[in-house]
Amino acid sequence: MKKRYSYLIRPIQVFIDILLINFAVYLIYDKEFLNLPFLSYINAFWLITSYFFGFYKVYRHTKVLRIFTLLGKQFSIFILGYFAYFGIFREGDVVNNQLVILSSILISITSIKFLWFFLLKKYRSYGNNFRTTVVVGYDDSAKKIIKLFKSKSNLGYKYLGFFSDKTYKSDFYLGKFNEIFNYVYKNEVDEIYCSVSSLDKTQIKKINKLAIDKNLNLKLIPDSNELYSKNQNIEFYDDTITVLNVKKLPFEFAENFYVKRIFDILFSLFICVFLLSWLIPILWILVKLESKGPLVFKQKREGINGEEFVCYKFRSMKVNAAADKVHATKNDARVTKIGAFLRKTSMDELPQFINVLFGDMSVVGPRPHLESLSLEYQKDVEDYLKRHIVKPGITGLAQVSGYRGEIKRKSDIKNRIRLDIFYIENWSFFLDVKIIIQTILNVFKGEEKAY
Repeated sequence: MKKRYSYLIRPIQVFIDILLINFAVYLIYDKEFLNLPFLSYINAFWLITSYFFGFYKVYRHTKVLRIFTLLGKQFSIFILGYFAYFGIFREGDVVNNQLVILSSILISITSIKFLWFFLLKKYRSYGNNFRTTVVVGYDDSAKKIIKLFKSKSNLGYKYLGFFSDKTYKSDFYLGKFNEIFNYVYKNEVDEIYCSVSSLDKTQIKKINKLAIDKNLNLKLIPDSNELYSKNQNIEFYDDTITVLNVKKLPFEFAENFYVKRIFDILFSLFICVFLLSWLIPILWILVKLESKGPLVFKQKREGINGEEFVCYKFRSMKVNAAADKVHATKNDARVTKIGAFLRKTSMDELPQFINVLFGDMSVVGPRPHLESLSLEYQKDVEDYLKRHIVKPGITGLAQVSGYRGEIKRKSDIKNRIRLDIFYIENWSFFLDVKIIIQTILNVFKGEEKAY
């Protein structure tokens, strides 16, 4: 198991920058600035703009000039937002220490940005915080990237060797193309670099599948005469070396994970405080009056990485032995009268906001399945397990698109998984908001399969 901590680098950088912004305000100690409204505004504005402008997207191969570009873009917008606060909330007043605080923030963040950049390079030059790499193919382009790995230790790459269908007498020759799969499963590999001109499309597809299965970064060393898809973006490792980066899924970026998690917590707290707090006592009485049993129904479902968790729902059926095995069907005799209403309005799902607070679920994502049904679906849908790389959701793209409830045909589950995978590959915060709004609209319109 990999014990690396690179994923902490960006969160630490964000924390330090926020600390610097607040420390600059505290150091000047002016009550015009040292107050909750101003600090909340300036911190939120920094976080939002840095997310959208990719301020913290600095990689091992990033050049110093790129740092200047990032600082220029971020500071330009931040300065506008900084003065906008006084224009909107203070009617354009020029407040004492305005420029002193702004200058302190800009200078301190610039200094720390470059210090962090060069310290990381120095740290990596001593063999720390490295990524292990293998190269597939051995043409001129592949040799250039290999030479870079060997000569520039401050990039933090540990070169393991190369694979080629031609046999070479070299300590770094690891075998033929087909041997890479066994090698990757037995050794700790972080990134695979493939020479496009040395491989055919079938071979690249196989390596791409290997990279997804083993959670590896796949990079393509391009043929300059070819055109490439929008799923790849160009990276420059040196003045003469171009690499195509096969884009990661949105949830592989730490910043997206934090944005989604923060939204999940805030939205779920709102529902729990302003809705569930008074709704639970009322439903407890109504459910108990109609049938014996608990208000909340607990059921084991599959979550992220296929791990089981206990999913909560308001009980909508009479207590029965088949609840964990059989989906509800139309006119199901097990469903109570109050249960039918809860299902029709999707109110039976509301306790899952507690699952969201616990971290087992997300507000939006693929719906969690029973383990028994999951094993059955895996046989029918090739990419079924891909949905396990994210947390399951209370609602999802498939559900608002009409694929919810009972599975009658194989096409039902295939279409559901197709939309789940589309959501995973194309996630954005605004897509989540759109799905939530559509879910609320569907509740009021009523859904045919909500039974």
